[in-house]
Amino acid sequence: MKFLPGFRSWLALPAVLAVLLLAACSDNEQSDRALPARPALETVTLEAVATAREQVWDGVVEAIEHTTLAAQTSARVDAMLVDVGDRVKKGDVLMRLTDIEQRSGQRSAQAGVEAARAEHSDAAAEFERTEKMYERGLTSSASLDAASARFNAAVAMLAAAEAALESAGQQAEYTTVTAPFDGVITERFVEPGQAVQSGPPAPQPLLAMLAPDALRVEVTVPQSAAGAIRRSGRAVVFDRDGRRIEAAALTVFPRGDAQTHSFRVRVALPEGVEDLYPGMTVKVGFEMKQERRLMVPESAVMRRGELSGVYVMNDDGTLLLRQIRRGRTSGGEMEVLAGLREHDRVVLDPVAAAAHLAAHHQSNTKRR
Repeated sequence: MKFLPGFRSWLALPAVLAVLLLAACSDNEQSDRALPARPALETVTLEAVATAREQVWDGVVEAIEHTTLAAQTSARVDAMLVDVGDRVKKGDVLMRLTDIEQRSGQRSAQAGVEAARAEHSDAAAEFERTEKMYERGLTSSASLDAASARFNAAVAMLAAAEAALESAGQQAEYTTVTAPFDGVITERFVEPGQAVQSGPPAPQPLLAMLAPDALRVEVTVPQSAAGAIRRSGRAVVFDRDGRRIEAAALTVFPRGDAQTHSFRVRVALPEGVEDLYPGMTVKVGFEMKQERRLMVPESAVMRRGELSGVYVMNDDGTLLLRQIRRGRTSGGEMEVLAGLREHDRVVLDPVAAAAHLAAHHQSNTKRR
């Protein structure tokens, strides 16, 4: 089997890198073993920058608009028009209930209104006649009072009958269940033919839905951090892929929990955020204070399992592999918690640096 030129060098590269990394961990200052770097290797000089220190807590994504539609009248499920996962618009019909009893009650209430109107008309005419007769001295005041009382009772009966008709009509409308807002169906509690009750003790749930485009995250933070969070008014949400999502707004509840000594914080997310769903757990970082931190380009960091390192070029042009302790990444840059100092010159292309050192290592081995 033939190898291309330089192919054996690349096969040996992982082992060489492991040796270099272990050597750097034991003694980063053994520059006498490092070899001259290529002049073409591009470097960046580290400078501490003032950045906001974030403190992170777990939060739960929830929909701003969410509701459970419950039965407002007693009936049976006649037709189920949606299922879990269906997107609906405000006013769309979701399900229909049988309305035989409701329509019957509506007709009965309408008949009651007609009877009350007839009684009202007769009582009004009698009161008008009695009042005229009383003015002429043809009847007593007792007769006038009786006619007035009957008329007032007829007015009240008509108002009650009209209210009963309105209530009966509302009960009939409750047999058609519609969407209160644009959203998606998340749960279905009943099946066609099932009897549902409006109560007591509580209305029976029919469907659950939410608006997936308007989301927020609810976080519980200790009371010691609530003041700083309220003052900064800034937060960042990290999804499982490490993506940073700037919060649109945040609200610190004005009342704490006396038992847990904590405060609830609601973080509003911008509209149109993808791959976040209600019920998911995310990390939420709150800006607490400004600190000076060392940041290196994420592309300059070489990773081997749990170990991370960067190539540093000394003033004399030699290369050293430094093990570092990683912090958070932001905008293509990584925070270095340990292993580097300010004004260190970091090689931007770790692959080129590793290949350079590996080539010199093989050259030295052949000479021996």
